[in-house]
Amino acid sequence: MATEYKPPLAIHFIWNPADEGPVGSILDAVRSSFARDVDRPFSRGLNIPLFFYSSENPNQSPSHSPTQQAAKDIVFVFASVNTLGRDSWKSYINQLSLSDTFLAVPIAIDRNGLGHGSEGSLKNLNFLRSYEWQGDLKEQRAILAMAHEIYRYGFVEISENDHGKCSSIKIFLSHAKAGDTGRLHAESIYKFIDSTNMSRFFDATEISPGFKFDEEIIKHIKDSTLVAIGSDAYSSRYWCQREILCAKQHQRPIVAVDCLQDFEDRVFPAGSNVPCVHVSPDTPISEPDILRILIATILETIRHLHAKKSLEYYQSQNWIDNDCAIISRPPEIRQVIDLKNSGKQKICYPEPSLYSEEVDWLSHFEVDAFTPLWNKAEDGALSSFRIGISISDNSVGNYSDHHLYADHLKRLSQDLARHLLARAGTIIYGGDLRKDGFTQFILDEAIALKTRLNTDNIHVENHLAWPLYVSDSEMVAWRAKYNGIIKTVEHDIPDDIAKDIDKSVFIAPSGTDNKYIWSRCLKWMREKSIEQSHARICAGGKLAGYHGKMPGVLEEIIISIEKNKPIFLLGAFGGVVAEVCKTITDKAIAEPITEHWQITNNAGYFELQEKAKNGNQGADYTRIKTVLEGMSVDDLARSSGLNSDDYQRLMESPFVDECVHLVLKGLKTLASASMSTKTEGYDE
Repeated sequence: MATEYKPPLAIHFIWNPADEGPVGSILDAVRSSFARDVDRPFSRGLNIPLFFYSSENPNQSPSHSPTQQAAKDIVFVFASVNTLGRDSWKSYINQLSLSDTFLAVPIAIDRNGLGHGSEGSLKNLNFLRSYEWQGDLKEQRAILAMAHEIYRYGFVEISENDHGKCSSIKIFLSHAKAGDTGRLHAESIYKFIDSTNMSRFFDATEISPGFKFDEEIIKHIKDSTLVAIGSDAYSSRYWCQREILCAKQHQRPIVAVDCLQDFEDRVFPAGSNVPCVHVSPDTPISEPDILRILIATILETIRHLHAKKSLEYYQSQNWIDNDCAIISRPPEIRQVIDLKNSGKQKICYPEPSLYSEEVDWLSHFEVDAFTPLWNKAEDGALSSFRIGISISDNSVGNYSDHHLYADHLKRLSQDLARHLLARAGTIIYGGDLRKDGFTQFILDEAIALKTRLNTDNIHVENHLAWPLYVSDSEMVAWRAKYNGIIKTVEHDIPDDIAKDIDKSVFIAPSGTDNKYIWSRCLKWMREKSIEQSHARICAGGKLAGYHGKMPGVLEEIIISIEKNKPIFLLGAFGGVVAEVCKTITDKAIAEPITEHWQITNNAGYFELQEKAKNGNQGADYTRIKTVLEGMSVDDLARSSGLNSDDYQRLMESPFVDECVHLVLKGLKTLASASMSTKTEGYDE
């Protein structure tokens, strides 16, 4: 039996939809701080699993309560007149099941929200008071306060008498004494912390005159986050360099603050490979700039600790060898020398992996550096493999039933594309990639792969059904721009309906006749692209509002099964695939993938089905029911290179890292087994 995946930390948010105004801006701010930005996929920011709970209307509580997903879970409960004054919400919050590893942090949106502290699960808990976070800096104060709770409950052993100070983050303010900028900025930060309630969050230190430098620096830096205030004089000062080197030696979190007035003739190399915040050199430093520095400091401290705990967990799960050194940043020369001298020859650092050009110097030390999901030894592991991607957005709704944010699918798509291309696999997409949010990411990765392998081979294919590629000057320009990077494969109109259609004229998917033509062309494209692939990865998928005779991802799943192609079903991301997984598990067809539900929820679908059935081309929901109810996890696992426990986890896991790990595990098994064979129906 496989061990259930338990990351170090997961965060949950609960709010009443009537509070969307005051809560929405806070959620947007903290979500962008605690989860990786999909618009910056190589960012080394935090990437903590986040789950959201709300409802369709203010009188109705969420369908589910948060459950333990990690070693430690933190539930932020936004309390207000709207949660206290409605019995369903009051009962929902009162009945939260809390423990030492499943903790609640209540946030009062208004004074009425404090009333939840008199009974139930939130009784006697201390509330954050978001109604006190006023003005233009509301979101920054929210991030600081909530991040501090994540730090306290996620990474610190808290005593009963701790009122915040004992679990505050120790920061070491490193600055040049020469010149005014660094010194005055440090003094302002120190005074700001000391004179506000930030003293509950931070314990700031700098070396006092008269103390022995070596003793004091080691004493304070070895358990602090170092904030390097980079004025014009900073990098050239011996003591500043020593402080940086000491922090690196003890593997401490570091944040660089760029406040250059004019010019720095040499950036100290050891001061790189860390987050950097730019602030004005003007004095006194502004409150917004101080808050930006403190936010960067607390987030980097959490990232550092979270990365270390994550890697230790992966090591316990045998993703990483036991003799491997774990570090919280990409490797640096001094660090590698120290580790090699201590007998370490393998180093694991957090995702995402670096491009090979940045770490080629490691070969001189005969040291391997890798991430949990990537090792250079796997460079060509999928070089003969063609993988279809059936991942599309689905409506998240109101977080009553589905609790992942809408961009979670994009994050999954990015990580899968990156890891498949890094292993020289060919990825096949159906549909118009130009309109997809992660297209540029795929293009950048494909360009990097061609450069790294010094090859003319193309590893991304975009399959298009007629009429998507017709008379479109934008499409022509797009294909010309990325010629040699993405191969566009055009699929024609099926012969039996082609004779009455002008192929040079685009038709819109409106009206029953045009919808029928679109549905036939889409199915034809899907059949041909699936024939030309070895396996398919499926997640999400629209249940309504699609073009075709059935939901596109559902059609691709059915075709893949009929053509005996291995499929990886990631069910926790909602949409079509969630309903397919539910059907397979329960051995009973899920309602949203029945003909009745589709007719009820898609305007014009009944008429489309009637026309299609007249031509013996209708969506056969009886067949779909038989196929899906007849599938077993054992069969899916066997064909996908996984064991049954792993495949069951793949169907259930909301964690991108675990899903990518399992998909790669299966694909590598399949690729290895088929290295000397050709795809059925496809001449390589």
